Amino acid sequence: MIPESFEYHAPKNLAEATRLVGQFGADGKLLAGGHSLVPLMKLRLAAPKHLIDITGIGELNYIREEGDRFEIGALTTHFQLESSGLLKSRCPLLPETAREIGDVQVRNKGTLGGSLAHSDPAADWPAAVVALDAEMHAVSASGERRIPAKDFFVDLLATALQPEEILAAIRVPALPARGGDAYAKHCHPASGFAVVGVAARVVLDERGNLAEIGVGITGVGPKAYRPAALEEALRGKSPGRKRLEEACAHAADGVEVNSDLYASAEYRGHLAAVYARRAVEKALERASENSQIS
Repeated sequence: MIPESFEYHAPKNLAEATRLVGQFGADGKLLAGGHSLVPLMKLRLAAPKHLIDITGIGELNYIREEGDRFEIGALTTHFQLESSGLLKSRCPLLPETAREIGDVQVRNKGTLGGSLAHSDPAADWPAAVVALDAEMHAVSASGERRIPAKDFFVDLLATALQPEEILAAIRVPALPARGGDAYAKHCHPASGFAVVGVAARVVLDERGNLAEIGVGITGVGPKAYRPAALEEALRGKSPGRKRLEEACAHAADGVEVNSDLYASAEYRGHLAAVYARRAVEKALERASENSQIS
């Protein structure tokens, strides 16, 4: 199917883009990687009167180290994150998550910001940024604001971004000493999206107990989330196998679990527990290795 007619705009910088977004409001849509918007337009599930193509705005494409954090421009592609040597050594959760996204073509064209702003319940990036307690930098013609990842994902395909705002950057913490990251995913065999995806970051104390833990889960409910009961059951404790299994059984507590032709709610809930354990186990293994090195 052919999309409905629209006016095409290609702003040269962020200031011009925010002006256009503010001007057109609900009649305008931003185009970044295009993997979500273009199919919706072809199916006429989206019919913007104005298409604002921001792919040429270089100031939104970067990976920048700032002390113990990284700031990443919203137009940074999945492949750039996957192949970044700096991130592999200082924030390995991001390259590991990027490798699990789509195929080569998708990773070369799709963007971090586009994926996050779309808020697909089966997308990979939301799990990672939630687990890392990331901070979203939103910009509009009237100013800017920072949005914690835990408040960013509101519901199915809905975020805390206001209609006049553009997601400009994402800030994530570097991997601390004695820390470990991991992403574990059960992907749909046809689409590659996450039936269940679990991101984990753990930090061990000097005695080998879990000083800090952050877990983000995607694919299970209408939005990515932190499993509070799972984290609470492990925080400050010695991460033995039995304790880990018991904690991860709470991976889907309080969540309205998705059900579809591929995975029933019961099966998806089971997968959430299994992949949460796998992700946390791998993160713990890496944290232990890092502790020995330090």
